[in-house]
Amino acid sequence: MSTKVETKVISREDLKKRVGYKAVDDYVHSGMVVGLGTGSTAYYAIERLGQKLREGELHNVVGIPTSTKTELQSKSLNIPLTTLDTHPVVEVAIDGADEVDEKLNLVKGRGGSLLREKLIETEAKKLVIIVDDSKLVQNLGMTGAVPVEVIPFCWKHTMRRLLQLESLAECNVSATIRSEKDSIYVTDNNNYIVDLFVERPIPDISLAGRQISDVVGVVEHGIFLNMADVCLVSGTEGIRVIEKER
Repeated sequence: MSTKVETKVISREDLKKRVGYKAVDDYVHSGMVVGLGTGSTAYYAIERLGQKLREGELHNVVGIPTSTKTELQSKSLNIPLTTLDTHPVVEVAIDGADEVDEKLNLVKGRGGSLLREKLIETEAKKLVIIVDDSKLVQNLGMTGAVPVEVIPFCWKHTMRRLLQLESLAECNVSATIRSEKDSIYVTDNNNYIVDLFVERPIPDISLAGRQISDVVGVVEHGIFLNMADVCLVSGTEGIRVIEKER
């Protein structure tokens, strides 16, 4: 007689919720200023923060949102909000990522909030990245766009200059302007996003980041280097904690 073993299928949303909740449980304490990330995984961290504030497990916590979407969610949960203008010291920031390599370098911004994310998370004493295991990569930029926020003025010229960068010459790079509902996508900062796509790994990601930043018309890019301190990775076997090597 055979015995049938039932295994519970864990959905991708369940994985996101688990890692989002754990980040708040482990890294947010009363009295903190917290950077609140943007995206489908950060959503659950914000949900958990609101829950713990409501239930009295945390108090005197203020958040700095990285997008209008995060701001709206936080307000709906009665999370007190502030800005870097009045609270320049951020004890911890929690956010997702589109890609994470073995050194905890990141690609972020496929959701459109890269500028505010980088502005706030640069100031964080600890940046906690929360992802499911599908976001782990060997080489950044190979699973989708490397977003670049640009000013609307002469954006086509800026995009041409990005395609001419020496650091991307070996990558067979292409570019598109991000669109939404048949119109050009506009960020919270009233800018556009050029999405860069590479077919081969970027040889020197640090050089690429510097050269992208040096193009006149570029506001910021989605390559986040040497910023993450810890990454919580959710998978079917549980949550793995990866610390940045010092």
